[in-house]
Amino acid sequence: MSQNEISKTDETGIDKSQLSWDAWDELQTPPPAETEFDRVVARAVSRRGFLGSMVAFGSAAAALGTLGNLMSSTSAEAQQAASRIPFKPVPISTDHTIHVPEGYGWKPLAKWGQPLFSNVSDLDPANGVSLENSDKVFGENTDGMELFVVGDHQVIAINHEYVNPDINLPHREKGNPQNIDEVRILQNMQGVTVMEVAEGADGWQIVLDSPFNRRIHHNTPMKITGPAAGSDLIKTAADPNGTDCLGTFNNCGAGRTPWGTYLTCEENFNGYFGTTDAAFKMPDDYKRYGIAAETRYAYEKFDERFDVAKNPNEPRRAGYVVEIDPSNAKSVPVKRSALGRIKHENAAVVVARDGRVVVYMGDDERGEFLYKFVSNGIYVPGGETSGLLDDGTLYVAKFSDEGTGEWLALTPETTGMKMDEICVFTRQAASKVGATTMDRPEWVAINPVAIEAYCALTNNSYRGVSKDGKPRTNAGGEVLALNAVNPREKNEYGQIVRWYPENADHADSKFKWDLFVMAGNPTVHKDGYAGSSNINEGNMFNSPDGMMFDSTGLLWIQTDGEETNEGNFAGQGNNQMLAGDPATGRIERFLTAPKGAEVTGQTWSADKRTHFVGIQHPDAPFPDGEGKLPRSTVIAVKRNDNAMIG
Repeated sequence: MSQNEISKTDETGIDKSQLSWDAWDELQTPPPAETEFDRVVARAVSRRGFLGSMVAFGSAAAALGTLGNLMSSTSAEAQQAASRIPFKPVPISTDHTIHVPEGYGWKPLAKWGQPLFSNVSDLDPANGVSLENSDKVFGENTDGMELFVVGDHQVIAINHEYVNPDINLPHREKGNPQNIDEVRILQNMQGVTVMEVAEGADGWQIVLDSPFNRRIHHNTPMKITGPAAGSDLIKTAADPNGTDCLGTFNNCGAGRTPWGTYLTCEENFNGYFGTTDAAFKMPDDYKRYGIAAETRYAYEKFDERFDVAKNPNEPRRAGYVVEIDPSNAKSVPVKRSALGRIKHENAAVVVARDGRVVVYMGDDERGEFLYKFVSNGIYVPGGETSGLLDDGTLYVAKFSDEGTGEWLALTPETTGMKMDEICVFTRQAASKVGATTMDRPEWVAINPVAIEAYCALTNNSYRGVSKDGKPRTNAGGEVLALNAVNPREKNEYGQIVRWYPENADHADSKFKWDLFVMAGNPTVHKDGYAGSSNINEGNMFNSPDGMMFDSTGLLWIQTDGEETNEGNFAGQGNNQMLAGDPATGRIERFLTAPKGAEVTGQTWSADKRTHFVGIQHPDAPFPDGEGKLPRSTVIAVKRNDNAMIG
């Protein structure tokens, strides 16, 4: 999830350009008030190899103190175990460039505004990208990505989560669009890029004019399939059948299927739909998803598709996982409604023991949930796959304090809702079955060499705290009390939860869990906010976000957090990417980002000798130097000896 900027200031004097997506949502739709708060302190934290167990304590402070003692006194053997991490860690940085370990180097592969076709000019450093070129160049604010081998070609599909209007429209005050053409520029610079890449004498480059190259944006025709297809909930005047839509929005994390397609995930879609009609009464379901009258980009002023007073069903056609065939530039992307409508972070896919397809997904908002989809059909290599993600059961996670958990099915029987309602109002369905509220579930990563999966819980400043004497809640009114998997009040650092499916089967409805790491700052805190025992002054970080495993089973962790380097974040520097060894718990810093940037999205070349990494929303002067516009960039990292890197 990015720290996007909002280009408006309201009547209270709040500078909205400094608000994160979470703060924006709270401003538009404040959390509902509650009158009762039965606070749950940390009852149990089970860490295989790191932590023992905890029993109930009389206060959160006492619980955190004991947690800190446990984390500092256990796992000495694990910390000293031989490491598989093949690099010398880098220190923190606070400058405007990228740092990688000794023996490694990096070069840009693709920058915002870089052409995909030979008849298109590069970005104008003074004026940005023209309307004519805006759907023919690499988009802004890169995020999740995957590399596909198509015959002898290497093709990367990559998300563009959002735009910075003041950069894309540099001649407009704070980037506020003034006409439909300027809205189109913003719409075209988001979505997905599919591009062929190749390595030559000068390193990796985009293959211009490749037949695989294309841009998918806010106006690209798409299909809707699964239980929501044809539902009255998503029909519009332009699409009376409820099966054809335009565009994909706020594309955050990603995934890949075993049959070679790309899954792009729609996250903060609510920020695109609004209205100038003050008399319009917002539908009740809008509140849970943060849809409000005012938007981030003012689309509704110039493009009536985004005016909810005229098209109240349009927002219900966003918030899905979208499947794209990177091998066919003429193929139509498909929104798979069976995977639910949430603020999707990514989609991690694995084939279960019996051949069913399992997709893990996080809903990135404070107090929302972790999900799993299990197909009814069986994946057969070379067989028919078009319906595998349309027919199955969607589940939501419930964690117990004893280190076990279960996946609760979202069905008409368990929720009292129809299947199309479950797929369109998925958050409400999950609340009905009593799922565990989580600290912003972001990327899920599945270990390729062990039957286990991980989810980054990036942070939650609302957990266990009150405002005006009332407890903080999620958008559905559920109190964000402490629980074992989310054990810290005002969690500014985040943690990574790991689970082990029962019977070594990802399709099983039961699991065991522990915490792989609790991020923190041992230079500031001596209690549970110092972090788990595998956190030290040399590797500390906050806000884990993107995660992927390499082919050897190392977990690569990317951060999107505070880089003030002050107060609770003193000594943590810019955002970073780290490698973690699940076998020992050891974590080391591999890369530091330029000031202002989030590190998000990664993939590897076919020969595993290049690690592609996304650098989103950097401050100037990255990467082109002084006086140039800052450009979101994908970099290629290699070892100097050209050995394998992933």
